[in-house]
Amino acid sequence: MTHPTVRRALVYGDVDLNLIDGSAIWAQSMVRALREAGCEVTLVLKAPIRTGRLVDPLLALDRVTVRRPHAEGLVEGEAGMTVAQAHRVLAAIDAERPHDLVVVRGRALAASLAGDGAFQGRMWSYLTDVPQLLDGLDNAVLGELGRIARASRVLLCQTEELRCHLEQAVPAACGKCVLFPPVVVLPPELEGRAPTAPNGPLRLVYTGKFALRWNTYEMTGLPGRLASRGVDAELHMVGDKIHDERSDPGYADRMRRALEAGPGVVWHGGHPREKAMAIAADAHVGLSWRRPEMDASLELSTKVLEFGALGLPVVLNRNPMHETLLGADYPLFARTENDVVNVLAHVARDASAYALAAERCREAAARFTLARAADRLRDRLAKVFPAPAGDPARPTRVVVAGHDLKFFTRLLEHLEALPDVEVIVDKWRGLAEHDEVRSRNLAAWADVVICEWCGPNALWYAENKRPDQRLYVRLHRFELTSGWPRKLDIDKVDQVICVSPHYASLTRADTGWPAEKVTVIPNWVDVDQLDRPKLPDARFHLGFIGAAPSRKRLDLALDVVEELRRRDPRFTLFVKTKMPWEYWWIWKRAEERAHYEKLFARLAASDSLRDGVVFDPYGRDVASWLRRVGWVLSTSDDESFHLAPAEGMASGAIPLLLPWPGVGTIYDARWIHPDPTAMADAVEMTVKTGRWEEERELARRQLRETYALDVVADAWTRLVRG
Repeated sequence: MTHPTVRRALVYGDVDLNLIDGSAIWAQSMVRALREAGCEVTLVLKAPIRTGRLVDPLLALDRVTVRRPHAEGLVEGEAGMTVAQAHRVLAAIDAERPHDLVVVRGRALAASLAGDGAFQGRMWSYLTDVPQLLDGLDNAVLGELGRIARASRVLLCQTEELRCHLEQAVPAACGKCVLFPPVVVLPPELEGRAPTAPNGPLRLVYTGKFALRWNTYEMTGLPGRLASRGVDAELHMVGDKIHDERSDPGYADRMRRALEAGPGVVWHGGHPREKAMAIAADAHVGLSWRRPEMDASLELSTKVLEFGALGLPVVLNRNPMHETLLGADYPLFARTENDVVNVLAHVARDASAYALAAERCREAAARFTLARAADRLRDRLAKVFPAPAGDPARPTRVVVAGHDLKFFTRLLEHLEALPDVEVIVDKWRGLAEHDEVRSRNLAAWADVVICEWCGPNALWYAENKRPDQRLYVRLHRFELTSGWPRKLDIDKVDQVICVSPHYASLTRADTGWPAEKVTVIPNWVDVDQLDRPKLPDARFHLGFIGAAPSRKRLDLALDVVEELRRRDPRFTLFVKTKMPWEYWWIWKRAEERAHYEKLFARLAASDSLRDGVVFDPYGRDVASWLRRVGWVLSTSDDESFHLAPAEGMASGAIPLLLPWPGVGTIYDARWIHPDPTAMADAVEMTVKTGRWEEERELARRQLRETYALDVVADAWTRLVRG
């Protein structure tokens, strides 16, 4: 595919844009945000247009094309497209002129597209219809989500809660999940409106679908309930989509009668979005109160944000997501119908409570503007489609060779995305096992060869290097004692790359290679993925990632938490690791087994440690796990770099390091402590004096400036481009 300046985006949501609800608003907002981010956008409609309330505003925009499959004869009949029909139509439209990204909403459709190689790596899947409880994630669902994740370049998640839920359940989603919250777009004439305090009848408003779990029938009784409390009120309801409820067959008729004849209820019917907002803007309080089973939802209501942008305070359920959004002391949280009546009566009479609620909602909505959404998409597009520096017509040919590329994955993705670089991987079956015919063909083709690990792969490519070729070898810790570096013809190598100054120095001393041949490019840390809001009490939580082999010294981490718990029992150590017996090469060694048997006996014998140490399973969901962690420990005997404290810093945790060899060449001395007791002292004093926020922000800033993925990727880009 060519690499134009303007990216072409194809958008399809498994939603009917004739009906105003959150999913339909998503389609409109996504198109506008992509356009603002610089894309040419093609929106494909699921159903024939019966009303232009949502589509007409898009038709007036430049760089936006609306495709109507039914009107174009691509689909027969008047019903909305099935998944199979939508798949066929999207493939046909994309084939006319391929798109750079294909944004789809709907799990069934995303799963269908995931099975089509034509969309591989171009899908930006927006998933909301994911089972939000673990018992709904059976093997079939997990398999489907895994296929979607592997086929997608990006997984767009509405909330942090949904992102973490996906990552914990679907390993393939880790590293691909990107936040894309709801987007609030107000008509220009409604922007900047100040809230209107109740003066006369209290005007309540609800916009959207009418459904059992949304408590819309119960809302129609609020004017009467409030009247019995001496509060004159009227309820304005906007929308025309009444759900048929299987669990309550009479619901639709009952709901319609209440809309048409309920005391104090004004039913406006369906309207274009701009008109619905204008009706809401004339109200005093918005309603988004739902049944308790909705509290576990991982989605954030667009309606709440739209009301807030209009200056309206909103009645809604108290749950962790809403407390994060509006504050635990927000005055309009309600659970039962009695709660709703009580809080409405309160703000009808208390101007200060009303003003506080309105201001909280306005501040929250300001974080979800179209400009913010466009900025998020613009940043993501820049990462997925880096700008060329050379000639895409004759790209630099790069071979990446190695048996294990886990430490190079994101750098490989970055190089593959460069339009003036063409990358082919020579994946070796083992340290010394490869397809020699394939390797010879690649050696003849490449301008640049990168050998991940200084092993037999580096020796082979050095022997087969052309004079006009560049060869880079990345050397890790274990190769220094293997003997391979001493066999490497360093004259054939342009640069040996080490991950830390200490190991670069050891490499020069051990091999006698010229100093100019050995350089340092550190390990990368994906700050964008790791930088997430901390959970409550994170300042009391210590984290330890990877407890095997014994040189990681989990026993010293136990010393730290044991000392802290003597002073304050809230301190807890979370250990994310494989157990040592899961590594056959560790567990077969008698000294390793003895170390861990002693360690676990200590845990069993200590009441403090039994209650203060939590083991979490190994997995790729480090970013979501780190949300609970405020400190990350590195108590090893030795490390070449040790990524765990760097990942912790990126997440907003504070590193705690013992002085293993070379640690001061990687991390600031302020984070290095002489022993476990000094570590415990530093933690206690930082928490006691209220400096945890300040210190963790400093750590995060240091990490961004030195080891952030974009910083390290730029260094590799300069190397490859020469």
